[in-house]
Amino acid sequence: LRMLGGRRVAAAAGPPLPSSPRLRGEGRFAAVVGAVMLVSTAAAQDLRGHGGPVRALAVAPDGEIALSGSFDTSAIVWGLAQGTALTVLRHHTGAVNAVAVLPDRRFVTGGDDGELAFWRAGLPEPERVIRGLGPIAAIALDRAQQRLAVASWDGLARVFPLNGGAPQEFTGHQGPVTGVAFSADGMTLITSGADSSLRLWPIAGGTAVVRRLAAPVNQVATTADAIVIGGADGEVAILDLAGTPRHTIEAQPTAIVALAVSADGTLTAAAGLRGAVQIIDVASGQTRARLTGPGLPVWSLAFTPDGRQLLTGGGDRLLRRWDVATGRAIGTITRAVAETAVAGADPRGAQVFRACAACHTLTPDGGNRAGPTLHGVFGRRIATAPGYTFSEALRRMDIVWTAETISRLFEIGPTLYTPGTKMPEQIVRDPDDRAALIRFLEQVTR
Repeated sequence: LRMLGGRRVAAAAGPPLPSSPRLRGEGRFAAVVGAVMLVSTAAAQDLRGHGGPVRALAVAPDGEIALSGSFDTSAIVWGLAQGTALTVLRHHTGAVNAVAVLPDRRFVTGGDDGELAFWRAGLPEPERVIRGLGPIAAIALDRAQQRLAVASWDGLARVFPLNGGAPQEFTGHQGPVTGVAFSADGMTLITSGADSSLRLWPIAGGTAVVRRLAAPVNQVATTADAIVIGGADGEVAILDLAGTPRHTIEAQPTAIVALAVSADGTLTAAAGLRGAVQIIDVASGQTRARLTGPGLPVWSLAFTPDGRQLLTGGGDRLLRRWDVATGRAIGTITRAVAETAVAGADPRGAQVFRACAACHTLTPDGGNRAGPTLHGVFGRRIATAPGYTFSEALRRMDIVWTAETISRLFEIGPTLYTPGTKMPEQIVRDPDDRAALIRFLEQVTR
């Protein structure tokens, strides 16, 4: 836990995010005032899949799936049309800080454990793991989808060819490297650091151009003709490709912790620790909208490929969808439990179960999702649900699911109770909530 802005919030080990003087380049940028406040009034289903804050987000180029990473050490593959979790990826022993979706539906996750994992859809374990890096802060793909850049808190940026060749290392930051991006032509690597510098590296070799700033830079992204950075002082700066300032926007009263640009490069979104998200026109530096969520930190952002929607992941463990044009919430990615499944059931238990609905169905015809169906779970031995592939670790366990064992699972969490599980860490600390969840499951899974 780290003290940030007077609030005690969960955070992975990494660079400090202090308040500091305004970001500066060569002179003051022009400030933008008169932001439009758009407060969502749309009702949203507050369902969860992760057991911790959603730290990282990426959307596939076709817009059909998304990948999220969490402080709960898991990553989840989501079907955006279905609104359900398709696969839970468990490998890392620390927070999953960065994710990417490759064009061939492979996935990349980078963790606080200093490991980079490559996944192929349908396989329960990574097909490749790169170990021995520092805690990973950010990853980025080049536009040709041939190379992966990694920023880590060991002071290095690395570029890995996706064909498995030898990586390049870029050394120069005095402290954690916090962000990384490729230029549109793939010839330059842009890195940001907790040392209050932005560095532009010629990938073919040569000396980096260094821009000294007044505050640590937490995030960096690029468009075809601009570099966008988010600072620890709450400012977003838009620079040209040489690092010369164009605009500065006083985007947030606290540190910028998430940044994204639309696929066409016209918009950038920036999020701070107080839960607001600002959408900014890259060309003019003008604010298009200010999205206000539940007041919790928004840790991750991603535009859909058409730029019409923005996905946010936050401290409330939710993935939310926003209409970029109107600034209004569309709803969470996950859907509610079907009304037919909960009619007459314990309402408090139904509320608690909403954290599980993304991965589990309840009815005989619901089938398996990212997790096995819970229909008939009481009296069933662990790892025996039909049609679901369980890990060898679970198949060796001697557990029968009863009110007592299910309650224990949520009391201490699946990592401790069922080591080797792919289930995201979900703990229900309130005994009354656990009891209500058990009543609900007994009523709807018989």
